[in-house]
Amino acid sequence: MLDAGWTACAHSYYTRPATNAGTLPGMSIGVVGLGYVGLPLVVAFAQAGEQVIAVDTDSSKVESVARGESYVEDIPSELLRSVLHKLQPTCDYGPLAQAEAIIICVPTPLNANREPDLGPLQRSAESLAGVIGEGQLVVLESTTYPGTTRELLVPALERDGSLRVGENLNVAFSPERVDPGRTDFTLENTPKVVGGITAACTERAAELYGRVCQRIQRVSTPEAAELTKLLENIFRSVNIALVNELAMVAERMGIDIWEVVDAAATKPYGFMRFEPGPGMGGHCLPVDPFYLTWRAREFQMSTEFIELAGKINQQMPHYCVERIELALNDVSKPIKGSKVALLGVAYKGGIGDMRESPALRIIEALDRRGAALVYHDPFVPELANCGLRSQPLAEALNDADAVVLVTAHPGIDHERIAREAALFVDLRGVTRGLGPAPNLVRL
Repeated sequence: MLDAGWTACAHSYYTRPATNAGTLPGMSIGVVGLGYVGLPLVVAFAQAGEQVIAVDTDSSKVESVARGESYVEDIPSELLRSVLHKLQPTCDYGPLAQAEAIIICVPTPLNANREPDLGPLQRSAESLAGVIGEGQLVVLESTTYPGTTRELLVPALERDGSLRVGENLNVAFSPERVDPGRTDFTLENTPKVVGGITAACTERAAELYGRVCQRIQRVSTPEAAELTKLLENIFRSVNIALVNELAMVAERMGIDIWEVVDAAATKPYGFMRFEPGPGMGGHCLPVDPFYLTWRAREFQMSTEFIELAGKINQQMPHYCVERIELALNDVSKPIKGSKVALLGVAYKGGIGDMRESPALRIIEALDRRGAALVYHDPFVPELANCGLRSQPLAEALNDADAVVLVTAHPGIDHERIAREAALFVDLRGVTRGLGPAPNLVRL
């Protein structure tokens, strides 16, 4: 049921009754894109007392927000319902004309050729250009290559000639820093980087985020802010690739990579712990480095180091499938026809996010080899594209020829399962305390 204050419209969005004349009193913030980045922003500003216009072209998201039903794990439905009186969910850009500031959080994916797809951003900018007016602030949060804010967003907003950034319009870039499922660092206590087209634009953006963030880190330009986000994720991508490559080398040498990582991590300086795994997932690490490598080619630069890291990380699911196949072979079982039970398919533990999850490529490769696949994941009830549903843990483990730990979710006794399974392939290192065992294979 919808809140009594909302009515469904023919255009698949929700608006207040006509008596409110189209806008909410004191409306100040607009958020475009209600996904993993946008919806938490909507709630944060509403909790801070702001009236928020929440815009998305996906009517199902708008309808869910209007009902107070959250589809983002970090935002409980109870929390969303507690701020509904502060929200105007809609598919229409029109109400944004009344906003003091507008934050763009639309997807910036890769296309089939692994090149930037800025179509959603371009369309959003064009829609905004038709409604924004003098004095407003527009901030882009979507991860992208350096130069996007200045070269794509600004021209789109200035297209009719009535608005000029730095004169009667403010534009800035502020990279999102969202780690789904994390509770120690949130929007409030994670420093917010902002970089405006002008110094005044930067200050307007700093004032905006100061309402919900404890610390603002100003940089000189949008390009510096855009590259900051890419550096953060490329740093992780490169180091994950390094430890993944070392894991492959260590396996050939008969060395336990987990013992090596544990030992190296005791060094109190000059080392940061990264762990091997079946590959990278989520909305950032598998995507963001390619934005920079693509952009660098326009400057006659080949970012070979970054591209090599991406190549290694993309190969990890296939390497893991080879390890599963060899492990079955060692116990005289072909992969074809063997029951393989996957534990966890989300891209990280404790959440149900499947974006770019390496489990999808592992499943695809095992299926091609004829494995009888089942999986258990308390956060992912079904994989519609794969035709699989999560099985109860006992049912998934029953008579499994191989149990493969892909994602270590909390609340599951993986060590007990490893001790009892006929064959346990640990791709996350959670069994490293058990020592060697004939039925245990670690990445």
